[in-house]
Amino acid sequence: MKLYPLKFEPILKSIIWGGDEICQFKGITPEQKGIGESWEVSGVEGNISVVANGELKGQPLDKLIEEYKGQLVGKRVFDAFGATFPLLIKFIDARDDLSIQVHPDDELAKKRHNSFGKTEMWYVVNASQGATLYSGFAKQMTPDSYVKSIGDNTFMDYLKKYEVKKGDVFFLPAGRVHAIGAGTFVAEIQQTSNITYRIYDYNRLGVDGKPRELHTEEAKDAIDYTMHDDYRTHYEKKENLPVELVECKYFTTDLLELTKNLSRDYSAIDSFVIFICMGGACTIRDNKGNELSVKQGESVLIPADTENVTIEPQGNVLLLETHA
Repeated sequence: MKLYPLKFEPILKSIIWGGDEICQFKGITPEQKGIGESWEVSGVEGNISVVANGELKGQPLDKLIEEYKGQLVGKRVFDAFGATFPLLIKFIDARDDLSIQVHPDDELAKKRHNSFGKTEMWYVVNASQGATLYSGFAKQMTPDSYVKSIGDNTFMDYLKKYEVKKGDVFFLPAGRVHAIGAGTFVAEIQQTSNITYRIYDYNRLGVDGKPRELHTEEAKDAIDYTMHDDYRTHYEKKENLPVELVECKYFTTDLLELTKNLSRDYSAIDSFVIFICMGGACTIRDNKGNELSVKQGESVLIPADTENVTIEPQGNVLLLETHA
């Protein structure tokens, strides 16, 4: 069978801190309250995405990779990751402040958990007035001062806090301390990993009435203590041209803001491509004669054996385009 652009059933996560925006944004009815995350494309064990369109409808992503290998994900990607899909695409809607976290890099995650590390990025889909997030340090911290600050409850004094708005971008390499604040709705692109170290949780109590577990010692060795002047990713918007937001060893992400047709050549990248529709709608046509309509809140996986696509906006469309 010839592969074609694939949509997947969203994996909705009902979470105590979840907001109300994900179902509205994705047009899911009846609306569900308290959905904190929608996993759009996932190869995480226990949360494998299932195809929602076409002849392969109902097929899980890992089985498709086993069958189609490099044809689906790219030879380079398949050689590196086998049947594990290397990226996890999510929407996250936080009604409350999320805990301060850090993720280990590949080396530490492999050693401790036999897992990949977790480098990720956020694109702010929407933010309420005054919404904030944390990324990196506002003043110098060391492993010793980190442990001390957890003990004396001064850790938050060290963090860089940002007020955010729609369109803001943050790149979060493994080791960078971070947290999403209340009223922030983001699209997240990350390595396939579920390893998170919780550093600080505002002294809140869990549903059992006890403080949630902190991973103080594990995080101590995972944190990158390097200081940067600014942790926000700055970019210049351009209509009808790709704008690179992030390029790292795990993924490259461009922003496409289109009011007219745009052709994209993928013949040289040896990877799948994922479009995440941030607003508007479009039709995607590939060189194999496939055609697919995409609207706000939907994500589409373009197989690696696709040489090129043409995106035809219906009015205008805003897309994140990412590949391994």
